[in-house]
Amino acid sequence: MDDPVPPRSAEPRPRRRDRHGRGMRGPVAPPQVPLSASRAEAFTDLVQDSVERLERRWPQLADVDFLVLEVPPVGGPGGPDREWHDEAVPLGGSIAAAEGRPARVVIYRRPVEIRTKGRDERAALVHEVVVEQVADLLGLSPESVDPRYGDED
Repeated sequence: MDDPVPPRSAEPRPRRRDRHGRGMRGPVAPPQVPLSASRAEAFTDLVQDSVERLERRWPQLADVDFLVLEVPPVGGPGGPDREWHDEAVPLGGSIAAAEGRPARVVIYRRPVEIRTKGRDERAALVHEVVVEQVADLLGLSPESVDPRYGDED
């Protein structure tokens, strides 16, 4: 009985295990594994791949902003006071440069995802939409923007 038990400190101890003794839970996969990328991040990567492919052929696209939005604006094409009726939901859009603002190409993620079943089909549709919007922006045909436009691979 020479060694008395030291008194417990008033500060709480750091938890090393959960209450069932299994240890702390961590992420399912490390961040560098594609599994941990969200659907939105994966979609943005598809758009970026398509843009990089086109920038090699059209260097002026470096001045264009490419954006990914979840869905088109509520008002539909033509402004917030116009309603969606029987019109198809757009997959993308382009806005010409004006007053110090660069030109923009917008891709709508959810409408594209709904129309595709797998990653390869989604990548093909994303590229088609990007090509169509760039063609609209440049005033060219999609075939002249990308000669492989419309090819079934």
